[in-house]
Amino acid sequence: MRRLLYTAVWMALAGPALAGMEGHGGFVKGVAVSPDGNRVLSASFDYTLMLWDLGGQDEIRTFNEHEGAANAVAFLPDGKRAVSAADDGTVRLWDVESGAQLHVFKGHTGKVAAVAVSPDGRTAASAGWDQTLRLWDLERRTETRVLRGHRGNVNSVRFAPDGARLLSGSQDGTLRVWRVADGGPLAVIKGHGFPVTGVAFTADGEHAVSGGIDATVRVWNLETGKETARLEDHDGPVFAVAVSPDRLHAASGGADGIVRLWDLKEGVVVRRFTGHLRPVWSVTFSPDGTLLISAGSDEVVRVWDLPTGREIGKSRKPIVVAGDAPEPADRGEVLFRKCSVCHAVTPDGERRAGPNLYGLFGRKVGTAPGYKYSEALRNSDFVWTAETVSRLFELGPDEATPGSKMPLQRMPNPDDRAALIAYLRRVTGAE
Repeated sequence: MRRLLYTAVWMALAGPALAGMEGHGGFVKGVAVSPDGNRVLSASFDYTLMLWDLGGQDEIRTFNEHEGAANAVAFLPDGKRAVSAADDGTVRLWDVESGAQLHVFKGHTGKVAAVAVSPDGRTAASAGWDQTLRLWDLERRTETRVLRGHRGNVNSVRFAPDGARLLSGSQDGTLRVWRVADGGPLAVIKGHGFPVTGVAFTADGEHAVSGGIDATVRVWNLETGKETARLEDHDGPVFAVAVSPDRLHAASGGADGIVRLWDLKEGVVVRRFTGHLRPVWSVTFSPDGTLLISAGSDEVVRVWDLPTGREIGKSRKPIVVAGDAPEPADRGEVLFRKCSVCHAVTPDGERRAGPNLYGLFGRKVGTAPGYKYSEALRNSDFVWTAETVSRLFELGPDEATPGSKMPLQRMPNPDDRAALIAYLRRVTGAE
């Protein structure tokens, strides 16, 4: 905790953070680098994927077809196609060059938390919160196998370098190794004792690296199933791990917002990268091993130069840190804090997971410009008023607007609903 407090104070005194790739309107949950090292693809809570030029850190295009938060992305070996996974239970195949959606793979009955592509580019593997792993033929565009065995949500999946094995990590606290050819189980590895959130193979395929809610990064001998190293430095859960192409280093990110670079031989931290202001959800190395790319809840993808330890980025909008924001003026503003994660309220509001609320009152449901609504809301026929907004929060979106993307939430207290509506009327141009 002392290290975390020191970091927070240092970031507050340092002024605006050096920004990297900005543009998402929500947590960035997944990030991948193209095989040629020129592009980055990111997946966000705002339902979108974004393609970036790594050198200039400029946005190239946005992919907006998922109907739930996007959690993970992976390039195919040709660099021209990619796959993504999301809360909507789908895995999607994309043409990176044109932005076209090539196929939607359906089969999971819950959130898809992770996706990986085999070294030959013919197969994708997905990890779902329906406790299954699924294999997909990317050429025939069919589901080929369902792997069952985990007794909890599956959070992470990776192919071995030779493509013959699959590694997964789960809420049940285990890592499992699978044979790709027939889906047969090869090993069950226990040790974390808490949910496993990230897994990775070393480049030789002989060892695995995992991260967990227990705040540790662990290294495993896959032949024996034994733990060979326990790396402890995080002040909180670890959410993501990656191994460098030269297999000498691992990277990890987690709840404390600090990205760590580990020497796998010595089992020590060699660098700490302190640019993210909130939890880090994804880390990956560039193909040549000179850069580390990370993404997190501060809605930014950041690039780190490993030889110097410096962040490579553009200074754009200032990022507000704890203590800088003014105190809320009233109860309505306090209640809107949860909503602000998904909704902007100004005419030029940034992209968010939900539609912009500016001009909400008097607007027909499902008609805010630039937002991709669910079919249920597109086909609805009512106008947002104080009464319909109150009804939404009184009953919950599952009853008031069934089929919408809005997360399940209710506000049973009528005084709270009135305070929220009064605040919304002031900030969305209704008054």
